[in-house]
Amino acid sequence: MTIEYLGHSCFKLTESTGTAVVCDPYSDEVGYSMPEVSADAVTVSHHHFDHDCVSKVKGSPLVIDKESCHELTGVEINSVKSFHDGSRGKKRGENVIFKFRMDGIDVCHLGDLGEKCSLELIETILPVNVLLIPVGGNYTIDAEMAKEYVDRIMPEIVIPMHYRTRECELDIDKVDAFLNLFEDEYVEEYDGNSIELSRSDLGEETRVIVLRRK
Repeated sequence: MTIEYLGHSCFKLTESTGTAVVCDPYSDEVGYSMPEVSADAVTVSHHHFDHDCVSKVKGSPLVIDKESCHELTGVEINSVKSFHDGSRGKKRGENVIFKFRMDGIDVCHLGDLGEKCSLELIETILPVNVLLIPVGGNYTIDAEMAKEYVDRIMPEIVIPMHYRTRECELDIDKVDAFLNLFEDEYVEEYDGNSIELSRSDLGEETRVIVLRRK
């Protein structure tokens, strides 16, 4: 499978059959433009401008924005309700976590998760091989809470998202605070925006991979 980082919290996941899913497409209000892409399905963790710009995705995709189960060609999509804040949604509402099964790999996109790490939530989303996790704080969990989620979930690969870059106009932290919580040998910063993965690429240790938006 291929994981392509499109910026902010948006990824395009493509299974070996060609079935593609785009997660959390964003509008230009983020501070930069999302590239136009096509997909068979779009997942929306919540309806804020930086996560639900479905018009950027071509191909008449299936839009999934609720807790549900779907099966496309070669791909299983399951979703779990969570909260956008630490007050059970009283501040910013609900958030939907999405799980994808592609080429035998379990990928989890946490959306704008804002609630504290709990055993109940962890048990709901396991197993996870690849974790796409927000780390910028303010509107989501921050770096330290993200590290706690990583330690509890124990994925083989972690890809941070929802952090401030040079062009980003949102009041969130840079990725550095999250990366500094890991030993250097387990952090890989790519020049590109995509990786290809198979089951054989999943090692015993957790690796943090930083992808760069084009």
